[in-house]
Amino acid sequence: MTSSDDTALPAGAIGELSHRVGASYGADRTTGREHQWRIGAACAKFNGAITLRLVEGLIAGLVSSGIDPATLGIAWVPGAFELPLAAQKLALSGRYDAVVCLGAVVRGGTPHFDFVAHQCAAGIEQVALATGVPVLMGVLTTDDIGQALDRSKPGDPSNKGYEAAIGALEMADMLASLAGAGPASDRPASDRPASDRPASDRPASDRPASAGGTDLPTGGDSSC
Repeated sequence: MTSSDDTALPAGAIGELSHRVGASYGADRTTGREHQWRIGAACAKFNGAITLRLVEGLIAGLVSSGIDPATLGIAWVPGAFELPLAAQKLALSGRYDAVVCLGAVVRGGTPHFDFVAHQCAAGIEQVALATGVPVLMGVLTTDDIGQALDRSKPGDPSNKGYEAAIGALEMADMLASLAGAGPASDRPASDRPASDRPASDRPASDRPASAGGTDLPTGGDSSC
């Protein structure tokens, strides 16, 4: 997926449109951030040198947005296939307002790449939909190592970890504007939506079906 200056959303466009429509949720990136959101990250150890570059980008993105990186929680898993389960647990913990998944799946000479990349992306989407917590995909799926390095440049806003940080914060802002709520850390469990509470605090009837681990990838070949 690519973008360019020609396709980027113009600065101030959302704010301008908000004056012409009945309701607008979300804000331009340049708008000051009201909340200190807490971000969780699920990170793959396979191709770990790439993941570390993405984590540095994630931290840089949080810092640039005024978020204390000391509030970041990271769960390390063997490979990209295991990311959705870790993301699910982070989302259901009630500790985080958004989750970012980081890793790198590099194409090889077999169809293994396609299976892992697809299941990773599908699992991440399922977690977000099942829990109501934003889950951002900062997982690189590239044809070669060079492309992975190019998309994880240190100190560069094009680093996909940096982009995932900005996206996670924007999603938390947007959902808060819809719900009129503050950060998870500022709300008692009884005041959080059922999907934001720790699993132990919710009756079984309020838990997403995926909390039982029946419809999300839970493990397997960790070679990507």
